[in-house]
Formats: sequence, structure tokens, C-alpha cells
Amino acid sequence: MVTTVDLSDRDLSDRDLGARDVVARVVDPEMPMLTLDDLGVVRSVSERDGTVTVTITPTYSGCPAIEEMRADIRGALTAAGYSGVEVRTVFSPAWSTDWISGAGRRKLAEAGVAPPGSAPRTTGPIPLTLDAPSTVVPCPQCGSRATEELSRFGPTACTALRRCTTCREPFEHMKEI
Repeated sequence: MVTTVDLSDRDLSDRDLGARDVVARVVDPEMPMLTLDDLGVVRSVSERDGTVTVTITPTYSGCPAIEEMRADIRGALTAAGYSGVEVRTVFSPAWSTDWISGAGRRKLAEAGVAPPGSAPRTTGPIPLTLDAPSTVVPCPQCGSRATEELSRFGPTACTALRRCTTCREPFEHMKEI
């Protein structure tokens, strides 16, 4: 007789996971509905000679949460039993909202934050205008495309505050970068 065990519901401790899996579960300090992995800031995780090296790219060069991200990664790996931890920050290539995973986009929408669309083009002719480009952002509550921007900046620098003109609910929109 063969007995199978379903591990999908098992609560794995950090010691049961590899370094990459530990880092993948670290929560973003500014958008706690996402992990750093969902956000796409984790570029690589490697282990060599007893040291785990994690390379991250912040969402923008002046990101105020970068030191907290680094500390949270170090803390998670140390708690998982890794003694040597190095967190490196790279700025090139620059992070893009295109790096947010599909799961991350779903989590944003489920939390009432409109996920970003595709990042703007960075090559070819760029139109020069005095006004911010108008963007159609569907409401994460009712799905209406009739929304308006209330403020270019929301609670974090990477979000804007918008309102649906159909259901009248305000919501955050993660800006395309």
C-alpha cells in the first residue's frame, strides 16, 4: 500500500526552504499585499561558501524603503539559519512595473489598488507635452473605465490617487514606470 501526503497545506518552516524561497516570501514594506518577489525587485539569490548573496533593484533610485527591504531580507535569511548574508543593490537595468508578476498584479487588484499597465516606451520618438498623459485606469472595485486622477501622488511615490466616476470609490493606482 502506498500512502501519499499532500504537502500543499503544510506550514513549512523557514529551515525547510531554500534561500531563494525564503527571500521570495519577504513582504514589501510599502505595499504589504506584495512580496518583494511579486514586485520583481529580487534579481538573483545565490549561495556560495556559506554566504547567501541577494541582488535587488529598487523600484526607483531614491526609494525610501530600500534600507528596510535590505534589513528584512537579512532578517529573514538569518532567521532561516543562514549566517552569512550579503544584500547587493543594482540600479541597471532600472526596475520597471513590467517586472511585477501576474500574481502580484492580482494581489494589487484584490487589495483595491489598480495595477499598472505596460511601462511607457523608452526608445524612439517621445511626444513632448505640457500636460501629463491621460491614462485610462479601470476601477478595481467595479471595473468601470470612467475614472479620474485626484492626485498624481498617493501614499507612496509610486502610486496616484484616483476616483471612479461610476461607483464614486477612491482608489490607488500603481503608476507605470
